[in-house]
Amino acid sequence: MAQTLLEYLDALDGRDLIWPQPPEPKPLRARPTLKPLPDIRVVTWSVYGTLLTIQDGELLHLHPEDVRNQVALEKTIEEFNMWFSMSRKPGQPWEYMLQQYTGMLRQLQMAGTKRKGDFPHVNSSILWQKLISRLQQNEYSWDRGTYGDEADYADKVAYFFHANLQGTRAAPQAADTLIRLMQGGIRNGLLAETQSFTMAQLIQRLDVRNRLDASDTLFSSQFLTESHRVGIRIPSPTLYALSVRRAEKAGIPPDQILHVGHDLGTDLRLAREFGFRTALYVGDHTSCRVTLDQLQDPDLKPDRMITELSQVLHIVGL
Repeated sequence: MAQTLLEYLDALDGRDLIWPQPPEPKPLRARPTLKPLPDIRVVTWSVYGTLLTIQDGELLHLHPEDVRNQVALEKTIEEFNMWFSMSRKPGQPWEYMLQQYTGMLRQLQMAGTKRKGDFPHVNSSILWQKLISRLQQNEYSWDRGTYGDEADYADKVAYFFHANLQGTRAAPQAADTLIRLMQGGIRNGLLAETQSFTMAQLIQRLDVRNRLDASDTLFSSQFLTESHRVGIRIPSPTLYALSVRRAEKAGIPPDQILHVGHDLGTDLRLAREFGFRTALYVGDHTSCRVTLDQLQDPDLKPDRMITELSQVLHIVGL
């Protein structure tokens, strides 16, 4: 049986591989506001930049520094033995793959959406699946017993590429905070930019599996609104409307949900407009997206501001 994505990530960790690492997060100079909010029953989270510290502050499909793209593509080509099925053209293999990757990325970025105001989401696994299909025209193959079918294989290739493009680690106190919320009867969810590999990446980086019982669920499925599953990205209003519908179906109105994120002008602004309570995380200056004018705007000002993720526990009364 093929490895699951999480098993694949664990297997990679067992190898002597060198991965890029993000810098230690440094909080903005700010005074947290921690007065408890009544009746919070769910906390939804942003992932990259909030629960996960990531190089450059956000997930990128390409880096503005060519050397970062070169290293990630060279490692991916070597890891998955792609060179022998690539067209022989002048230049380095990574340069040819970069042309193919960039062209496919632009196509996906230009895709339309069903509703006005929404923004197309680029699913990295679909991008790599299309590139792998081109390689298959030149007799490319892989060990399906280990990696799975085309979709499963593309998930693993996409993860490997992104992990070499940008380093990630669990944000300070993220694991303890999520577990304390779950144990305190507050459900955790996501309302976030995600890729097919994000949940596996998040679970592995949090390193909490040995702290959970078989019956424990760190994230409640009815409160998972992930951009890669919907096909649109933040700040698409449809994502927030979908999250509200799912919560109301579970008997929870949006004003009993605290949404925690690092981007005040887009993510938290939309969450507020849809009735969520909001907490701005300013614990990592690299990812935090906020201006003084936004903080002083009564239509944007978050309900609470935190410098450490564990401060959410106080806000929800734990």
